Amino acid sequence: MDIGLLNLRIQIQKNAVISDAIGNRKNTWTDYFSCYATIGGESGTEVYRAGETLESADLTFTVRYSSETAVVTPSGYRIVYGGELYNIIAVDHQNNKRKSLKFRCSKVRR
Repeated sequence: MDIGLLNLRIQIQKNAVISDAIGNRKNTWTDYFSCYATIGGESGTEVYRAGETLESADLTFTVRYSSETAVVTPSGYRIVYGGELYNIIAVDHQNNKRKSLKFRCSKVRR
């Protein structure tokens, strides 16, 4: 892995349940970890539904392996990059060599 290619800063957010002053519980996203990554595998599709064109952007983020990134799962985490939100679809452990992780993501439509 060429460390010089990790030149883009990303923020990994974790889904957490908080409760307010009267005990109501609410799901929120909190900042978990920030690191440098490289982006690859950019692709996308367009679908025409109900008179509207919907786009879907997919890409991969490759980061260095660490104790913080090793616990990231698709169900409880997401990535923020360039002001856009990306849901994690899958985590590739790169043959379990503990050098890098690749997150396959899709852009969240807002």
